[in-house]
Amino acid sequence: STRTISNSDLDKFCQLVGYDVPLFVQETADSHNEFEGRICPSHLIMSVATAMTGSLISDALIALLGLENGRFLAPVYPGDSLSTEVEVVKKRLSSKPGRGIVVFRDHVFNQNKEKVFHVDKVTLLKLREFV
Repeated sequence: STRTISNSDLDKFCQLVGYDVPLFVQETADSHNEFEGRICPSHLIMSVATAMTGSLISDALIALLGLENGRFLAPVYPGDSLSTEVEVVKKRLSSKPGRGIVVFRDHVFNQNKEKVFHVDKVTLLKLREFV
């Protein structure tokens, strides 16, 4: 799926978490800011990417165990449309029956097919016969 980040999304996210960093809340160009206008905070991008892929494992998810190798590769601006591709990197059975540990790699792209973010999500899942 694809999700376009609006100015309202950015404003609400910054208000929710208490960001008052000029990079995220001020529209005006600043000599200390190399970007053209406001950019989206990294956690907003990560949250949107996770929401876009959540339905893939929602019935089986027991826990998110960790995030690894996360990299923000390019700025995301309000108005950008993001899409996420998911790759299974690793999987193994857990020590408890009926469970497995799966590492998913999210690749997040903007509307120009430029990769803006990637991260490995280590998850604990119920095995299919237990879902």
